[in-house]
Amino acid sequence: MGENYTEQLVRQNATPQTKVKRLALITVLMVMLAATFAIPMLFTLTFFYGLFLIYIWKRFDLEFEYIYYNGDIDIDVIKGMIKRKRMFSVSVKTLEIIAPTGHYELQQYKDLKTYDCSSNTGSKTYEMVFVKDEHKVKVIFEPNDKILQGM
Repeated sequence: MGENYTEQLVRQNATPQTKVKRLALITVLMVMLAATFAIPMLFTLTFFYGLFLIYIWKRFDLEFEYIYYNGDIDIDVIKGMIKRKRMFSVSVKTLEIIAPTGHYELQQYKDLKTYDCSSNTGSKTYEMVFVKDEHKVKVIFEPNDKILQGM
């Protein structure tokens, strides 16, 4: 029996929310640095905040790995090229719908909780709807042709 295995890695561009969070973190650091000149005792706090900033900065960089294996699709999120977590694992047989983003049949699912696992670059995306923990969820992703053919 032939096995069908395909994987794809998609790097997500920074969303406006991510840019705002990064700007807020830098702003706080600048204020703390300015305050350190007035109150030298704040140097230690500013130093540890700087270390925290270095630690958390890369966590905003997200990559998604799509793995299709014999009728099952897994989507993992990789934060900062360090930490990997399985977001979804679903059988294609249990999907309610999979369609290109904007398809008219997706209108009935517009109010569902949505997970964006795409690159946010304007590439062609697809949406799939399935049941997770007794709730329907919608996932936006960018599968390549091999994954689409397998599905």
